[in-house]
Amino acid sequence: MSGETQGAAASPGAPAEAAGTAAGTAAGRAVPGHGAVPGDLSMTRLLWPFMLASAVGLVPFTIYSTFLVPIAHAADGGVAALGQLRGLGGLAALAVGTALAPLIDRVRREWAAAGGLAVLAVSAALGASGDFLMLAAFCLLVGAGTAVLNPALTAAAADRFDNDAAAGRAATLITATQSLTALLAAPLVALPALLWGWQGDLWAIAAISSLLALYFLLRGRHRHAADGAATTSADGVEKPGYLESFRLLGALPGVIPLLLVAMLRTAAFMGYLAYLAAFYDERFGLAPETFAIVWTLSGASFFLGNLFAGRLLSAHRTRISSERLMVLALLVALSALAGVFFTESLFSALPLTALVGAGHATVAACVTTLLVHRCGSLRGTALSVNAAGMSFGVFLGAGLGGVGLALGGYPGTAAVLGGLTLVALVLARVVARSAPRPATD
Repeated sequence: MSGETQGAAASPGAPAEAAGTAAGTAAGRAVPGHGAVPGDLSMTRLLWPFMLASAVGLVPFTIYSTFLVPIAHAADGGVAALGQLRGLGGLAALAVGTALAPLIDRVRREWAAAGGLAVLAVSAALGASGDFLMLAAFCLLVGAGTAVLNPALTAAAADRFDNDAAAGRAATLITATQSLTALLAAPLVALPALLWGWQGDLWAIAAISSLLALYFLLRGRHRHAADGAATTSADGVEKPGYLESFRLLGALPGVIPLLLVAMLRTAAFMGYLAYLAAFYDERFGLAPETFAIVWTLSGASFFLGNLFAGRLLSAHRTRISSERLMVLALLVALSALAGVFFTESLFSALPLTALVGAGHATVAACVTTLLVHRCGSLRGTALSVNAAGMSFGVFLGAGLGGVGLALGGYPGTAAVLGGLTLVALVLARVVARSAPRPATD
């Protein structure tokens, strides 16, 4: 047993963790590894349905953002008004993700994922109508659906393995898939739209989400039937109640500061991205077409940083802990962000932009890994609260970044977003000090 697992077992959440461990083993969800971490290709062969579903979850809002102008014309509304509807999704994700967080650990992950996918299918069908009210419902339902889908998929992927390193790597593969989807989704939805338009894209997502929802529903039923006796035995262990789940989660060492790190990091990064195009236009005169290269550089850096950080943290003999890597990555992200906004050279701004993306991606991988390691049977609750906190971080970063820009120009934006990163860095040190000591036996 690793030190991290021992620390969680010794926490006030130990009874709940024992229950979750028993249920996971009895239901046959974990893949024994005896400490070994399968290669990424082997994991992908096992987890591809989860990875595909996580990618599909990001596409509806990509379609909405990419085709905002024709969607506004179809709805007889202004671009600004339609753009503001997008914020409803973030509010729904925050509310639903927080409210339903404990339930992610009380139902089968496959069934939770099926529910989230079904909501996405309904939302895409409503959005394809082009009606203003239906588009508002689309934004609300997409936010609510992904608030359930993403933590359920991440927790389910982690549950497939019975050691911390492999479970953490499985979870970061899901987040890396989401990063890659964010990078590639715009051109992937634009090309089919040449054939059938943005409404055809939404109908395609409705169909794919429905098929995936059916797959996960049948998968959950199959596992429930195949492992009925073992599951019944495991269900004899009392599970924590709704409010008790939040209390147990808060009592786990370092989890609350870790969730705050994730929220503040998201706020700093999304606030930075919100004004990056305007900054490159003003400072270096880059038109939107040219800036697309910068955006691709940032997205690719985030994907690669998330992918390789997850792999590093799952190594059998890693030389750096998740806590220490998180602190170092925040230092890199803070320094690079300040450098981007204060440099006068495009040739130095580009590598600094890449470093910001890689630094934040590494922090994201560390947060996911630590939540999986430290939270045990409460990892579904933790990942759901984490997703809700990041949704709030998106709005916080964009708002505070705008305040900084209004008061002090881009140096003001750098100061505000750098301040958020600095607070996250302090909290990361708190997380590091709360790390359980390695096992001595």
